[in-house]
Amino acid sequence: MRFGVLGPLAVWTDGGETVRVPEAKVRMLLAVLLAAEGGVVSSGRLVEALWGDRPPRNPQGTLQARVSQLRRVLEDAEPGGRALVRSQPPGYVLATDAVDSTDVGRFTGLVARARAEQDARARVELFDDALALWRGEAFAEFDGGSLLQAAATRWEEARLAAVEEQAEARLEIGELPVLGELVARYPLRERLRAAHLRALYRAGRQAEALADYEALRRLLAEELGVDPSPELARLHRAILHQSTALNPATQATATTPGTATASSSAVAGVGITLPAVLGELVGRGRDVAATLAALRGDRLVTLTGPGGVGKTRLALEVAARSARAYPDGTWLVELAGERPRDAAELADLVAGVLGHRDGTGAPSPVERLLGALRPRRALLLLDNCEHVVEAVADLAARLLAAAPGLTVLATSREPLGVAG
Repeated sequence: MRFGVLGPLAVWTDGGETVRVPEAKVRMLLAVLLAAEGGVVSSGRLVEALWGDRPPRNPQGTLQARVSQLRRVLEDAEPGGRALVRSQPPGYVLATDAVDSTDVGRFTGLVARARAEQDARARVELFDDALALWRGEAFAEFDGGSLLQAAATRWEEARLAAVEEQAEARLEIGELPVLGELVARYPLRERLRAAHLRALYRAGRQAEALADYEALRRLLAEELGVDPSPELARLHRAILHQSTALNPATQATATTPGTATASSSAVAGVGITLPAVLGELVGRGRDVAATLAALRGDRLVTLTGPGGVGKTRLALEVAARSARAYPDGTWLVELAGERPRDAAELADLVAGVLGHRDGTGAPSPVERLLGALRPRRALLLLDNCEHVVEAVADLAARLLAAAPGLTVLATSREPLGVAG
């Protein structure tokens, strides 16, 4: 049997079937036992966690009744399940001996493997797998108490540390981690801030990186009366002077570091037009992994679904993580406010984003765009295609046929109907 605490409390059989734990006090009992991570919780602490300062008349008897209910739920779900809840002085313990019997155990194991891994790309994948286990805030459904709060705080700190180390590994292989909202939520975490500054700088947004450092400097002075750490101050100086040491060791850039901005990078160099994403993508690790896998197998991938489900956010995360795979550029074309009537008008719009609209001498906008993209290994992100599906499908088919190094990632409320 497996248990989930990195999000809403969950129980699954070994076969993957969800086990319903219906009664609120029984769910609280299970949560407190899981928070102890294999340790014994005294009967007194269990009574306090379940009833607070209003215990029942017979606390021990009522607690035993709740324990019996929990055992019955687990036994009904899987033979032998009742034996997981053991009576052990001075209280009870949930026998989750196997590392993979809880999601927090699997998370801890994957993080340990990532930290022991020498290859940066392998580290990124292991951290991806670990962070994908998070389905939301730990124990969010419970009012808490000290036991649950302490465990939730401990696990959240472990998650943040994993995010920071994953971001550093992504930077090491030339990817651009998206950390904006996380930095806003935890503004005093300097390791996280350092990764954010590096990502901004490498995206061609030196001014934003410098402004972000200045905001942190003021915050530290006002809140704590201290200056940024020496390591962060050195990073600030490196960004200010556009040090070549900030470039990823495995990636050569075609433009002078720090001189191209995200909005002005042309096809002649390495273009990145992804915006600063003010939102950490929590609980969608599997969607990210599936989309990354789809991009490795197909040159046209469309994320479909109704409005408001997060297609754009998912696409931006995938594009940021894929930056290293497209050395000739990653471009975002936002179509929500555009109304191109056909492939030619759409091609002109895309060429403008690439900084390649005029001056090629090609007879049509589509031919001009083809001329720009044909020799490139690049990713084109077409966002909100549903109102111009025909034009997008026509242009995408022509681009993919003529530019073998091009990949198109689209978001739409309906499929494009083009083979990838």
